[in-house]
Amino acid sequence: MTVFEHKGKLLIVDCGVLFPEETQPGINVILPDFSSLRDRLQDIEAIVLTHGHEDHIGGVPYLLRERKDIPIIGSQLTLAFVTAKLEEHRITPRLIEVKEGQRRKAGPFDLEFLAVNHSIPDGLAVAIRTEAGLVLVTGDFKMDQFPLDNRLTDLPGFARLGEEGVDLFLTDSTNAEVPGFTVTEEDIRPAIDAVFRTAPRRIIVSSFASHVHRIQQVIDAAARHNRKVAFVGRSMVRNMGIAEKLGFLQVPKGLLVDVKAFDRMKDDKVVLICTGSQGEPMAALARMANREHTIKIGEGDTVLLASSLIPGNENSIYRVINGLTRWGANVVHKGNAKVHVSGHASAGELVYCYNIVKPKNVIPYHGEWRHLKSNADLAIRTGVPEDQVLVVEDGVVVDLVDGVAKVTGRVAAELVFVHGMTVGGGGSEEALADRVQLSNDGAVTILGILDTRTGLLTEPVEFIARGFVQDNEWIQGATKSIDDALRAANKVKIVNGAELEDIFTQSLTRWMQRKYRRIPVITSVVVDA
Repeated sequence: MTVFEHKGKLLIVDCGVLFPEETQPGINVILPDFSSLRDRLQDIEAIVLTHGHEDHIGGVPYLLRERKDIPIIGSQLTLAFVTAKLEEHRITPRLIEVKEGQRRKAGPFDLEFLAVNHSIPDGLAVAIRTEAGLVLVTGDFKMDQFPLDNRLTDLPGFARLGEEGVDLFLTDSTNAEVPGFTVTEEDIRPAIDAVFRTAPRRIIVSSFASHVHRIQQVIDAAARHNRKVAFVGRSMVRNMGIAEKLGFLQVPKGLLVDVKAFDRMKDDKVVLICTGSQGEPMAALARMANREHTIKIGEGDTVLLASSLIPGNENSIYRVINGLTRWGANVVHKGNAKVHVSGHASAGELVYCYNIVKPKNVIPYHGEWRHLKSNADLAIRTGVPEDQVLVVEDGVVVDLVDGVAKVTGRVAAELVFVHGMTVGGGGSEEALADRVQLSNDGAVTILGILDTRTGLLTEPVEFIARGFVQDNEWIQGATKSIDDALRAANKVKIVNGAELEDIFTQSLTRWMQRKYRRIPVITSVVVDA
């Protein structure tokens, strides 16, 4: 989420979500921090969405909970995807559909939209004109010269804006470390065809639910090889239905069937398209790997992971691959076949854009620190002054004054966790640390009954342990550590219940760390006799 301010009014470009890593157990998605906007919700003129991927639209329903009538500006497919999400939240949005080449005012912001190609159709870059200067935001893009939908990135438009004078350029950094140019989507067609040509039984294809271009390639291959196709997974069924209805997905008549019909069809005549390419535990593919899905993977099935491996998801993905292989599937993925190309511009494309846009200032965005830094280095090499290339993190405030961009402050930009039906609340960093500690080291509850007159226990402490073996040796050692600590404390004074709870926790923590090199989550309860 990027927020622009001019004359006291705000414009938001994209509002997406992050997905949890293994160190964030129990979290569904991670939202941007809206706290700096809450006192200024009425100043928001619009939300501009560059394209329909979750990391750009997934946070919109949560922002609209704060103010439901914020106008949403975007292309036809993007607005259709976000509308479907908002229906689940029972929100009816104010939509403004735009196309490439159009200009539109949003308060003091004069917006111009330019076509870009990406791994999802109908993507847009946005030029923002104000009295303070001209800003160009690429969104996610690449310069595919043979796109499946014949919709080229509008490089003449970028060059025209360059001639006008771009004061600030925000560029996609995801592939800034990758030399050369990103290969065209068409280049993976032979690999997909090879999978279809050689698969002896069923083909299961896993992809992002919004990756319309990749799904189109699979559908085309299925038609060429006389196989029927079924979609599995709520988001996949929903998004592909929208894309087909709007004409962004071309499906030959009679090709699609209901997955329930698969039992009556020959195995070598079907293709299943589902979610789960990132190893998500609740997605269809992971449940197939765990034998928890109605579709049972068997010997001779072929599974095609037709998407990238997102950093941080490696363990989850390989766990799914191992599970599928165990049941006899041949798993084809980016590591052993050319079945994926990126949707992001590589270094050569970024350099080309810098040379035609000729920006005065640059903020690399959309990427990790190493991507941002690589993108910044590219901008500097093309002639942008080093002090006018700003590598900034979430929450940093940049002012553009008289053609010069400078860091001037910071706003709150914490991670906001969605866990179940709860947004924020208990999903703090501290709560996550407890969850990780529980998963790694287990938990112990200590129960003691205290004689308040003597400061002594009326009977031996009891332990309730979870997450590790609680044998006699452990109980004897834990009891001794607590008894020793209590005797030492009572030599100073007679302890009370609260003090005894601290003694329980501290003595067991020290003993567990010394003896077992682990520190469980310890809860101490003392009852007065």
